[in-house]
Amino acid sequence: MSLFTKNSSILIICAREIPPCLREEIISIGFPIRSEFTAGIETEGTLEDSMKLNLMIRTGHRVLYLLEELQAHDPDELYRGIAEMPWENYISKSGFFSVTSFVNNPTIRDSRFANVKCKDAIADRFLKMYGVRPDSGPGRTGVVIYLYWSKNRCSVYLDTSGEPLSRRGYRKIPLVAPMQETLAAAVILASGWRGDENFINPMCGSGTLAIEAALIALDRAPGLLRNNFGFMHIPDFKKSSWSQLRNTANRKSKKELAGKIIATDINPKAIDAARKNAKTAGVEHLIEFHVSDYSDTPVPAGAGVIMANPEYGERMGELEHLKETYRGIGDFFKQKCSGYRGYIFTGNLELAKNVGLKTKRRIPFYNSNIECRLLEYSLYEGSKKTVK
Repeated sequence: MSLFTKNSSILIICAREIPPCLREEIISIGFPIRSEFTAGIETEGTLEDSMKLNLMIRTGHRVLYLLEELQAHDPDELYRGIAEMPWENYISKSGFFSVTSFVNNPTIRDSRFANVKCKDAIADRFLKMYGVRPDSGPGRTGVVIYLYWSKNRCSVYLDTSGEPLSRRGYRKIPLVAPMQETLAAAVILASGWRGDENFINPMCGSGTLAIEAALIALDRAPGLLRNNFGFMHIPDFKKSSWSQLRNTANRKSKKELAGKIIATDINPKAIDAARKNAKTAGVEHLIEFHVSDYSDTPVPAGAGVIMANPEYGERMGELEHLKETYRGIGDFFKQKCSGYRGYIFTGNLELAKNVGLKTKRRIPFYNSNIECRLLEYSLYEGSKKTVK
């Protein structure tokens, strides 16, 4: 039986606090939920199903297809178990593979040693069978194997994504500390915005929020721009099946927006970068870009979402300046954004107190290792400043 038609567990890894968004995505695509974890969700399907998940998922980082579960008390037992697996079905003799892992085993001090044992076991199997070994290294450009080894149990996965799904392929100019694409999508989805209202993004930086908003509004598959996934390097991979999935996704994508998307930044270089990134994503014509201070961002009459991602601040001088920025965002929301739902994404809740508006919701997220909140404000005529 081909791997592409064999049913197995599929684990989709994501950042902490994102599973609720990821869960909704998985269900909407038509897959069951088997288990939910702090930073991932388990579903099931074939390797061909994993192709669809890689193409469609917005908020997950990796799609892991379970190959086998082994008992391994120490590195030697791991080696033996890995060497018995039919790697010739997963890796071409002339192919390239890499190994990544999470290890929590008392006999291992450094997870890189487990990676080496796994690579050696695979190479030795190929040498014994064919007299040659596939090339291997740290890059994720070929077949990627992921080990989850906890105590004496080891789960062996194919990382069908290869590079993380956050690397959509459109952000050629990232600027400083950009928000990951997967996090941006999760934040937008958490706001409830789906494209039938306006989306306003002051302080847009390299444009990630605006671009992800456009992709969501168009129902455009986020993986369409990627030309390399881990599953493409498996011997049974059929390019025709992948092309069919892409064509179906393309036909489903809308051509126009119901609402407006407006992105502004005071830095002309940021707007230039955002415009170029949007062009690469194929959505430049759907986003209005303006060089302006956040307080001068045009806000069309009507309703929608206005979302800002200001700096968090690290040094005292920055913090003092940013207090004024956060206070100014609150004034802008109150004075010019009546009828909208206002959002601030921040990793500094002390600074957020300067906004001066009462939060309706405080949704937790993580930006890398920084605990953050998406703060929601209901904006209406005569909003009162209140103590948070």
